[in-house]
Amino acid sequence: MNETARQFSWVGSREHFVDAIDVQRLEHIAVGRYGGNSSAGQYKNEDGCLVWSDVRKDWEFAVLLDAHNTAESAEQVIELIERNESRIRTRLESPATQSTFKLLEEEMLRMFQSEDFLAACRNVTGETACLIAVRKENYLWWFSVGDCMLYLFHPELAALGQFQLNQRQFFEWVGQVNTFERNVPCYSTGVRELRTGENHILLTTDGLTECPNDPYSTPMDIADAFRGLTDEEGIQTMLKKIQANGVRDSTTIVSYKVTNPLEATRPSNA
Repeated sequence: MNETARQFSWVGSREHFVDAIDVQRLEHIAVGRYGGNSSAGQYKNEDGCLVWSDVRKDWEFAVLLDAHNTAESAEQVIELIERNESRIRTRLESPATQSTFKLLEEEMLRMFQSEDFLAACRNVTGETACLIAVRKENYLWWFSVGDCMLYLFHPELAALGQFQLNQRQFFEWVGQVNTFERNVPCYSTGVRELRTGENHILLTTDGLTECPNDPYSTPMDIADAFRGLTDEEGIQTMLKKIQANGVRDSTTIVSYKVTNPLEATRPSNA
């Protein structure tokens, strides 16, 4: 992947990055992967990641996966997204931004609840958390199953202690155990307006936050790691630190910055 590319797709079963740090760039987006330390007992990587970007049309689409037992469930989700690429892009490129996110949620539910996908999931070993994040114009939308994390860093939000957008949800997965097989599927979704100026968007699996000695156990620790650095440099710094602290779990990070030139919502008495 390089800065002229607009698509990236990977599952840890293809290349595990155990004991190896890898940071790539997709247009303005940085993707970092570390498979964990073999000295701590790691020997495989069950994360997955897919990123699409179109700067000219002012959007990014990112999927982050954290599977367990095997990577088969992550593979199934990546394949599902890729099979439906044209339909998803149609929603993303709709000129009516006010309806884009509602249409995307409907599309995700259609895909995850399709009988073909449910049947495929019944035949995999293990299950995965799944976080989908879309930035279009001055809004950020997410669709989350499980415990991957989405952060929005901005000075105005940081001053009020706001960093993380989604709440980690345990006992939610896609795969062998599947929330979309339940009578009522459980998932989280939401939309946030970007603040005026530079907004830093970051998705990560929990290897970063559950590292021994807790170097990145709080959102402030993560935000501070990028201070004065590019996205690539910030990711390198964090992955090197968790490597040095003997992390076993794999970590995958997607990080990018978007400048919003529009005036963001403010209170009437501001």
